[in-house]
Amino acid sequence: MTRTIIAIAGASASGKSLFTQTIYNELVNELEDGSIAIIEEDAYYKDQSHLPFEHRTQTNYDHPDAFEHELLKSHLEQLRSGQSVEVPSYDYAQHTRSKETRQVNPAKILIVEGILLLSDPELCKEFDIKVFIDTPLDICLLRRTQRDIEQRGRTLQSVVEQYQATVRPMFYQFIEPSKHSADLVVTRGGMNRVAIDIIKSKIKYLLQE
Repeated sequence: MTRTIIAIAGASASGKSLFTQTIYNELVNELEDGSIAIIEEDAYYKDQSHLPFEHRTQTNYDHPDAFEHELLKSHLEQLRSGQSVEVPSYDYAQHTRSKETRQVNPAKILIVEGILLLSDPELCKEFDIKVFIDTPLDICLLRRTQRDIEQRGRTLQSVVEQYQATVRPMFYQFIEPSKHSADLVVTRGGMNRVAIDIIKSKIKYLLQE
């Protein structure tokens, strides 16, 4: 069964995925098979297949209502009790869930990463360790622009418009205040070597208990 659940939160393009993946990649070969697993909050964006495509493109993806946090919370509870779960996957080009799912088995250490993990009080209770990646918004915007154009087929204009309309306001309304729920605030993004080593050491300690 899953014993420890670690949340890695922070603004979009703050370095959460890099931070999480670095920890996972550096530990996975050192640990027993099945000791550590990752879930992305993005997978739990609500299904919008019932809406016309034009309506889907207007979704505020930086608001808590865009996520099915109840399903994520249920999955974390199932993993903690020793059950496997089918994690959804999201199609960013179609702005809705794809039909594919990914099976995640209980792991002793589960890392969950996403922008709004610490903004939901009920979901927050599921996390044993809470980390917030605190990266300046101008750096996040540059990274997000490059990612969305190269990986998600977006135009520069659409990225900038979305940033001004929802990303920046939602950061100050929901994401930035959630930093105060964190146990550890990490500066300088996803390559903060000291912070990575601290989390790795904590994970190793937990697995030895």
